[in-house]
Amino acid sequence: MYQIISEQSIYQYFGDDDPDMTKEMIQIILDTNIKDLKELNEFYKIKDFDTIKRRCHKAKPTMSYIGALKTRKLLEEIDGNLKDSSEINNTLQKHLDVIIEELNEFLETIK
Repeated sequence: MYQIISEQSIYQYFGDDDPDMTKEMIQIILDTNIKDLKELNEFYKIKDFDTIKRRCHKAKPTMSYIGALKTRKLLEEIDGNLKDSSEINNTLQKHLDVIIEELNEFLETIK
């Protein structure tokens, strides 16, 4: 059903007994971690590798919570080789576009 996220992982981390809490957590992820990662291109332009590293490091657990393990791997690669990671960031940005779409779809299915 989903290309990147995993419904099973989301319910594993957040439970399936409180749909409102799950919705709230997913919205927080969209509004913070995903938003922060979508801004990485700006930090690459000014070569602010400290901010890139901080944002990638902070977002890694979140990718596990939503089951986006391939995306987490991209964050680890960026974190491990910052100065040569702009191409990896391009792939990450494509992943994030799909994740945004999939998380919004997921939110619509929660009753």
